[in-house]
Amino acid sequence: MTAKPSAARERLLAAAARTFYAEGIHAVGVDRVIEQAQVTRATFYRHFPGKDDLVRAYVEAADADIRARLAAAQAVTADPYRLLGLCVEGIGEDICAPGFRGCPFINAAAEFPDPDHPVHRAVVTHRAWFRDALAGLLTTIGYADPQLGADTLVMLRDGAMVAGYLGSPDAARANLRAAASAMFPRPDGGADVG
Repeated sequence: MTAKPSAARERLLAAAARTFYAEGIHAVGVDRVIEQAQVTRATFYRHFPGKDDLVRAYVEAADADIRARLAAAQAVTADPYRLLGLCVEGIGEDICAPGFRGCPFINAAAEFPDPDHPVHRAVVTHRAWFRDALAGLLTTIGYADPQLGADTLVMLRDGAMVAGYLGSPDAARANLRAAASAMFPRPDGGADVG
């Protein structure tokens, strides 16, 4: 039996996600998150010993969301090319979403550069999982070097995230699709990955 998530904790995480993503983690203080979540300071400290714990939970919640999105895509199709296409499409949708401000993981890593910091480690954990998930897909499609292909896809994703934030989101999405389609063409000539 699992414990029911605390509504106050969920409000704190939602407020942190909104404000950290929009304004930057170091720019937003605990008092602002508490105010946005409409909880007391005591409630905050009941759930998070300090701000770094909240930031780590924010990164871990973003990771859990992406894992759930991949699981949902896997429930839609067993075709690895289609699944890869859904991943690329999901990244493109993120890039073109209102209020897009780049990758939350890269943003967090930039604000917590110490590789031993728990927030930085949470980012690295997410990226390792994502890379491994992509390598698994590429293994399934019989790609010659799944590790290299996964590294390249992660790099393309990172570049598309930056390009979408600093330039045209639509162009970044289109370029990501084109690059993925060129890298992973279907051997049967079916619809491309992107």
